[in-house]
Amino acid sequence: MEYSAIYFIGIGGIGMSNLARYFLSKGKRVGGYDRVETKLTRQLQREGAFVHYLDDPGAILVEFTDKKQTLVVYTPAVPTSHRELTFFQREGFTVLKRAQLLGEVTRASDAVCVAGTHGKTTVSSMTAHLLKQSKIDCSAFLGGVLKNYDSNLLLSDTSPITVVEADEYDRSFHWLNPWIAIITSADPDHLDIYGTAEAYRESFEKFTSLVRPDGHLLLKKGAPVTPHVGRGVKVWSYSESEGDYHAENIRVGQGEVVFDFVSPKGRIRDVSLGVPVRINVENGVAAMAAAELCGVTPDEARAAMRSFKGAERRFDVRIKTDRLVFIDDYAHHPNELSAAIRSIQALYPDRKLTAIFQPHLYSRTRDFTDQFAESLSLPDEVILLDIYPAREEPIAGVSSEIIFNKIRSARKWLCTKGELLDRLRDIPVEVLVTFGAGDISEMLPDIERLLREKYGDGM
Repeated sequence: MEYSAIYFIGIGGIGMSNLARYFLSKGKRVGGYDRVETKLTRQLQREGAFVHYLDDPGAILVEFTDKKQTLVVYTPAVPTSHRELTFFQREGFTVLKRAQLLGEVTRASDAVCVAGTHGKTTVSSMTAHLLKQSKIDCSAFLGGVLKNYDSNLLLSDTSPITVVEADEYDRSFHWLNPWIAIITSADPDHLDIYGTAEAYRESFEKFTSLVRPDGHLLLKKGAPVTPHVGRGVKVWSYSESEGDYHAENIRVGQGEVVFDFVSPKGRIRDVSLGVPVRINVENGVAAMAAAELCGVTPDEARAAMRSFKGAERRFDVRIKTDRLVFIDDYAHHPNELSAAIRSIQALYPDRKLTAIFQPHLYSRTRDFTDQFAESLSLPDEVILLDIYPAREEPIAGVSSEIIFNKIRSARKWLCTKGELLDRLRDIPVEVLVTFGAGDISEMLPDIERLLREKYGDGM
């Protein structure tokens, strides 16, 4: 790439930050804007990026104001009225969406692209770890910070394979050129963008048509997607219990989940999950299928699955003692919530489950009110926070209260973020889980500190 400087508008986003890290590794000058300071933006600054938090073209360093030398990248979550974005567009800079740039960066590689309403971060992280721990190796652009590597970017000097989390928001994954495509699910979401469930499904079918002629499509069995692949593409099915790739002999207990992986090539016995939760059996099947297609051996796959520590905010166990368990999870769609809650209840069937949920987006809350209420009726008790708006303006009549009123549990509370710690002081907890894709993650250190103070460090 001929540009010497890359400027990211929304640099602190999980998908933007791995591209920023990539260009830092290439010796480019990297800078950008984000709305708030976070752990990720602070890490980027330590790694050499210029980051600021005021939407003001006058705050942009002079080294990012040469239109011939500076490429500008933005996330679709940034509003079109953003002053810096409109400045760069008006002045004639080359301005690309994040997905366009990711597509260009990965186009020359053998891209393993993982898409789906939910599961894509875990499956892409698992796949990257399986490849990284084998002789095959890989680079990876991930949608979560992988705890084995403390990064959302993995780089290889030798492997032609790049693992990519393929985001369906704003049809971003249509810029990709997969060698192997995985679709984990296609439950309707982002209806503010797509309008209808049918249009959402059609975007996944368009994604299948992008698989290159010598490639593979791994499709979750039962996902409402009709493949539109070209000639030469091999289509494989997978799920927890059936399909070309599946699990058998699943054993859950003693803090472990163990299964046999079954594929067209045979069986890998006694695969132990490093993150032992039932939903990761199916995620593991998808990742192991992709790894097998890339050439990872059975022994390499078995060892890597056991050593996988997971991604931050994906079933992230922060406290685990005989007295208390505290888990954090990114789930923000009703089906994700139901799957995560049932998995936690299966692990701790005799303990009270308290769930904290921060809804993400007014439109998603409006579109899935009944489904959210159904999911949040599963725990023993629930604390519901205000909606995190992200890119949206408020919608009349839409608040957390419309979900709250439909939750069947008798033990439910509606509160603000500012009231949350006081609420937690007032109720005894046994298993506590925080859910949401907003800024609830910024509260995790305070919640953990409160729990340790309340129950003692040794607990």
